[in-house]
Amino acid sequence: MKEGWEYKKLGDVAIIINGFAFKSSLFTKEGEKILRISNIQNDIVDLSDVVFFNKETYKQNLDKYKVYPDDILIALSGATTGKIGINKTNETLYLNQRVAICRESVKTLNHKYLYCFLKTKSLEFLKDAEGVAQPNLSTEQMKNYVLPIPPLSEQQHIVEELDLLSSIIEKKKAQLNELDNLAQSLFYEMFGDPITNDKGWEVKIIGDCFSYIKNGANIKQTKGASGYPITRIETLSNGVFNRDRLGYANICDLTKYTNYVLNDGDLLMSHINSKAYIGRTVMYKKEDEEQIIHGMNLLRLVVVYDLLIPTFADYYFKTEYFKDEVAKIRKDAVNQSSMAIGDLRMIRIFLPPLALQQQFASNIEAIEHQKELIKQSIKEVETLYNSRMDFWFN
Repeated sequence: MKEGWEYKKLGDVAIIINGFAFKSSLFTKEGEKILRISNIQNDIVDLSDVVFFNKETYKQNLDKYKVYPDDILIALSGATTGKIGINKTNETLYLNQRVAICRESVKTLNHKYLYCFLKTKSLEFLKDAEGVAQPNLSTEQMKNYVLPIPPLSEQQHIVEELDLLSSIIEKKKAQLNELDNLAQSLFYEMFGDPITNDKGWEVKIIGDCFSYIKNGANIKQTKGASGYPITRIETLSNGVFNRDRLGYANICDLTKYTNYVLNDGDLLMSHINSKAYIGRTVMYKKEDEEQIIHGMNLLRLVVVYDLLIPTFADYYFKTEYFKDEVAKIRKDAVNQSSMAIGDLRMIRIFLPPLALQQQFASNIEAIEHQKELIKQSIKEVETLYNSRMDFWFN
């Protein structure tokens, strides 16, 4: 215990509210916005995949469940239990069940200090969550966590130190975004706009340019399993192939799955997901001797190498033209959207000379090298940030 600090239960210094049980069958395409677990992305509220409800449908007063700017939000169940975010929007939002709001209720507690404390507890929240089928954290459990409370001046000092490190990390992440924008701009500079095809390239359909477009192996993945890794929808996160989001099913023999093992340069595309993510594509780059099984709900596309280079195809799928074409063939349901492989095959793709595609790929490789250097720098600052968080809160 640190000298001069108080130690109080979270429930004594903060208000913690669970969300309202909105019925998914009553979601609408317009009306009042509902904040769900899926809207907590990268520590903030992301409304790119928001759902709505009609106030007249519910008889009770729902003002208790309004989410305000700077509210701290915590996921209470599922694989994301303990995920923390902060509402930086000015939108009128209503909190869905399985998400909690945490607001300071005493003047001796700095809002940002409370947020930093909760960030350090995210893994502990998951560990303490109960439930056989899936983890479940209750607001009553949260109220019993002990919060160290230094004097306000020291809280401010801690916040400023952590904010400085956070700002360094954010600036470096902004550099990554600038390099991503440079790569996409380079595509348009070298090949023109797919909508107008102003450079007059040969045009074919996707079905003629890929030798393989199929869904993955239907394998039931199990938490805590091991063996060969298997892709899942979450593997395509933040525009990269995320090896931390692979699944497992205790498969130790690949004999049955030889045709499903990913090869370097394969493209993986989301075709069953929330509508904002349909068509999102990532190129797989094999590391060392790894062997990864292509799982369900992601399409695997293999280019015809006489026509396409994977890097070019990857960036073609990032163009506004392709996104618009996917929107035309996408079939939307209440909880998820999808697109048919047959419809995907009919989308146009232009074919610049392979030498020019290769030149583009080489330029992208140079950009990716710069990105890797920045990512390593980010990891170093994040390590320092986490060590300071541990020092102050543990």
